[in-house]
Amino acid sequence: MLNVYNTLTQKTELFQPAEEKTVKMYTCGPSTYQPAHIGNYRTFLFEDILQRYLEYLGYSVKRVMTLTDVEDKALSQAKKQNLTVEELTQKNEAVFFADFELLKIKKPDYPVRASAAVDQATKLIQALTEKGIAYRFTYEGADNVYFDPFKFEGFGKLAHLDMSKWPKKKRRFHKDTYPGTPWNRGDFVLWHGCEQDGVCYQTSIGKGRPAWNIQDASIVTKTLGFTVDVGCGGIDNLVRHHDYTLAVAEAVSGKQFSKYWLHGGHLFVEGKKMSKSKGNVYYPRDLLAKGFSGAQLRFFLVYGLYRKKLDFTFEKINQTAQKLGSFKQMVAELQETKPSSKAENHHGLISKITVAFEACMNSDLDVKSAFDNLNDTVGQIHEMRQSLGAQDIKHTLTCLCRVDSVLQFIF
Repeated sequence: MLNVYNTLTQKTELFQPAEEKTVKMYTCGPSTYQPAHIGNYRTFLFEDILQRYLEYLGYSVKRVMTLTDVEDKALSQAKKQNLTVEELTQKNEAVFFADFELLKIKKPDYPVRASAAVDQATKLIQALTEKGIAYRFTYEGADNVYFDPFKFEGFGKLAHLDMSKWPKKKRRFHKDTYPGTPWNRGDFVLWHGCEQDGVCYQTSIGKGRPAWNIQDASIVTKTLGFTVDVGCGGIDNLVRHHDYTLAVAEAVSGKQFSKYWLHGGHLFVEGKKMSKSKGNVYYPRDLLAKGFSGAQLRFFLVYGLYRKKLDFTFEKINQTAQKLGSFKQMVAELQETKPSSKAENHHGLISKITVAFEACMNSDLDVKSAFDNLNDTVGQIHEMRQSLGAQDIKHTLTCLCRVDSVLQFIF
């Protein structure tokens, strides 16, 4: 039975969705004003592993991925490149899903752009305004709407904020995002009143566009409803973003938005955060250009505990590529093995392939231990391959195919 570390409770808990055989899963997608880098893909890969393992366990997974295509950064970048926001974001979105194919990431059932959920954003804002949790305020001539965290009991519970330290003096934060990852200790914007050179929608609450802070809540509640089983993203989403999403949804519905929250750790490059100013940002195409395959990159990014920091160096990815290559060579030789006429019974050893895999994966998706055990077991089977009968060979390959429905780097 699957146990996961729940950020909300800060405990490892048995995973039990609301429905017996169905899981509703919310995952943060990219901001499509720019291409996604390998650090982003580490998060998308752990989410892919989670979805595939839930399906391995027999669940039907309904997964929504949010695509942030209307925000301050997209407007600014589109202007720099002399493109419309739609041209810019859809170009980057196409690259994003091409990388999904390269890395064998399953495309979500519902990849939804923020621009497709503007109607839901206005409904949420109307409900929050009627409850007195959100309010209008004119800033630099724009008729904006803001969320007051003091009006929602339990604000900051996901990041475990100490709200006694929250400033009592009224402060408002007007931008979608701010440099770095500080907490904006004040009221956050939900709606940008229309600007002359901006992207504007004519809606029931006036002309404008939804702020980034309400976009995920709009997409998820429109697509899956006001409750999901699990919310996922990178650890950076614990600063503002997921607590904003949770607060908006729960303030409207009065129901718990998500029972479980999983967050992936940062990917560093030679011990440093990725930054364009440092020149250490890598994209999947950069690794392909250096001779690495999609399978090798996938293996490197998932070979470790998803919620711990991972450090990327070319030496380390070379080492993991060699480890994967040696393993795949053993599997290839097992595929070519001719059944022995004097076969011995290796059923118990072969069954360890799935038994050990499940034990490790049930322990908070421990892919590293799962693969290490798999490597040892396959190594033992490989050594005695001359004594394998037809049924044992078939059993071995069947078990490996089942495991690879999750891992996606064996075959």
